[in-house]
Amino acid sequence: MERDQSAFGAFLRARRDRMTPAQAGITALPGPRRVPGLRREEMAMLASMSTDHYSRLEQGRQAAVSESVLKALTRALRLDETEAAHLRDLAAPSGRKRRPAMAAQRADPGLLRVATVLDHVPVLLLGQRGEVLARNALLQAVLGDPMPPGSSFTDYLFREPLARERIVNWADFAASSVAAMRMELGRHPDDQRLVADVEWLRRTDPDVARWWDDHTVRDYASVRKQITHPQAGLLDFNIEVITAPHVPDQYLVIYTVEPDSAAARALPFLASWVTASTP
Repeated sequence: MERDQSAFGAFLRARRDRMTPAQAGITALPGPRRVPGLRREEMAMLASMSTDHYSRLEQGRQAAVSESVLKALTRALRLDETEAAHLRDLAAPSGRKRRPAMAAQRADPGLLRVATVLDHVPVLLLGQRGEVLARNALLQAVLGDPMPPGSSFTDYLFREPLARERIVNWADFAASSVAAMRMELGRHPDDQRLVADVEWLRRTDPDVARWWDDHTVRDYASVRKQITHPQAGLLDFNIEVITAPHVPDQYLVIYTVEPDSAAARALPFLASWVTASTP
């Protein structure tokens, strides 16, 4: 896995390669171009720094990065809030202390209480590394996996064939999950279990390797998810995510439905089926 400084440089290169001079609002420097993205000289000009300074940043030869430089890079690359936060995580400015990864995770009581009152829709509480901290019966009925606390949603998504069978837009959802894993690894670069998970997935799944090398980052965010259920048919959900400021690494994932949709009509049936099948 990349060291912090090389990861910082790789992220800069990926974003620079995606932005053309026209998109940056500048006139391209003369001469042949090997790639459509910005040249280092153009990027340095946009960020109001010397080309040598910017080159040191990309090459991982700059030990510390000031807040003013981070702001200049964010502005020049037109990063959104999530990307800017990821850049700061990778830069690890001097004086910032990294919090070690948690050895054991416990579900936040407040998020659990919210999950309890949402028993009419599938709900899942995730912690670091995609660890399942809690889930309700409807979640199991929809996804077809028991997913007990302590298991891994990441394992289900990437290693369980059932996930690819049930999640119609699996590739879109999985790509977003990889982007969220990259964001999490930027926050917790010393989490060796997360490092091992990423390395294994990159070795065994070419799609994951391609998505990872794209350097896209996303925090857990609202996405659309389509499920094909053996009894209920095609179900459309909008996935909403709730976090709490005091537990930033826990995510309450709520499967919401549109009124009068097929999913809204199917959920009461699935709930009664779960109740009838529970000893």
